[in-house]
Amino acid sequence: MQFTTLCYIEKDGKYLMLHRVKKNQDVNAGKWIGVGGHFERDESPDECLIREVREETGLELTHYTFRGIITFVNSICETEYMCLYTADGFTGKVIDCDEGELQWVEKSKVMNLNLWEGDKVFLKRLLDGSGFFTLKLVYNGDKLIECK
Repeated sequence: MQFTTLCYIEKDGKYLMLHRVKKNQDVNAGKWIGVGGHFERDESPDECLIREVREETGLELTHYTFRGIITFVNSICETEYMCLYTADGFTGKVIDCDEGELQWVEKSKVMNLNLWEGDKVFLKRLLDGSGFFTLKLVYNGDKLIECK
């Protein structure tokens, strides 16, 4: 099992998106995602979130909201439990990320990016202002085969 965080940082009607184009071996290669990553030993979800955002973006979060828990099941990798956040308070300036290119994208245009099909499901809930939710996404490789 893997435990991860993912955050969509908001500013001026935009999300900070990561275009995964720099790593050689990357399950997310070519996709646009939020920022986040894997828990380190003994970290809480909030601690993981703050560290990963700092490492990938250079930003220090000052206000964030825990929005949901997403369970990813895939035929080609371990099950992943992801803590999903949004953030609208931060300090600092965006730095270069070694995992891809960071770009502020209008929220109204995010769904037009090359996203995982399951990401579109939870992004719609974030954009609609849904409260806390849980979601299970089942993939066969790159293909979403179940959503509940």
